[in-house]
Amino acid sequence: MKPAAASASFSGPFALGVLSAPDQASFPGLVIPGGRVLDLRTALGEPALTTRGIFERWDEMLPRLHELAADGSADWRPLEHLRVHAPVEPRQVFQSGANYRQHVIDLEVAHRAPDDPRTVEEARAEIAAVMDRRAAEDLPYVFIGLPSAIAGPFDDVVLPDWAEQPDWELELAAVIARPAYRVTVEEALEYVAGYTIANDLTDRATVFRRDMKAIGTDWLRCKNAPGFTPLGPWIVPAGSIADPGDLRVTLKLNGETMQDESTKDMLFGMARLVSYISQTSRLLPGDLVLTGSPAGNGMHWGRLLRDGDVMEGSITGLGAQRTRCVAERTAS
Repeated sequence: MKPAAASASFSGPFALGVLSAPDQASFPGLVIPGGRVLDLRTALGEPALTTRGIFERWDEMLPRLHELAADGSADWRPLEHLRVHAPVEPRQVFQSGANYRQHVIDLEVAHRAPDDPRTVEEARAEIAAVMDRRAAEDLPYVFIGLPSAIAGPFDDVVLPDWAEQPDWELELAAVIARPAYRVTVEEALEYVAGYTIANDLTDRATVFRRDMKAIGTDWLRCKNAPGFTPLGPWIVPAGSIADPGDLRVTLKLNGETMQDESTKDMLFGMARLVSYISQTSRLLPGDLVLTGSPAGNGMHWGRLLRDGDVMEGSITGLGAQRTRCVAERTAS
């Protein structure tokens, strides 16, 4: 496992995480640059505190966290030798599909039928026109993920034996601060506590239902295997991120850059996604809103994940995660 201290780089004076010492229970931690962490259960005198509990009282907690981050006399400890877990346990996970213009174009071209009469250039032009129309009509594509798919940012990712085409999708994720229902685009970002990194793994072979084409996509099967959503390492407060619509999303596979794109390529920015979701569902503190993945997935490169692969994902100001793929071992 990569040392936690190696990833303690982020924007702003502090971030939130969930950590544990060997053979001890995990705790919500206040992490500051330089690789130091404060156990918030002890610092705030709340033994049962969780990061989700912090977001449930975000307006009250945020000033206190700033005070603690500046307190040189607090009981800080080094990140070294601590395990880093997923930084929050959400009740709901909202995922956005087809939200990066170039990514969608690449995917559609890669999935073209062998007898498609269009040239690659013609296909790209038609798909681009569809994307522009979607953006103009203000219709994001959002579906539901399972919290049970979430794993830590340095955990191994087990590739199920049934997953024929496991693929990576690094994404910017927002963490909700307070209940949001039918909020406007203009006020939507007021409900975001902070941002983190998610790798929304997908088995491309099971995205579409071959037996029931009219139903379309099967998000349960292709995206929700245990550990298919490495999350974190940190949640960086929204106030420390100047513009979520201008961040660099980078994923390396075995050291080779596969994804390297700006969130400027999103069709629907964070405010539009949060507002759109809230028109139907009530967002709750600690919930995640994933924003989709940029161009550079494995289908585009013709190279899917396999046993032993190492993924390193980073987003501007949010730190970095590192996960190793491990083939599922079945009993003989």
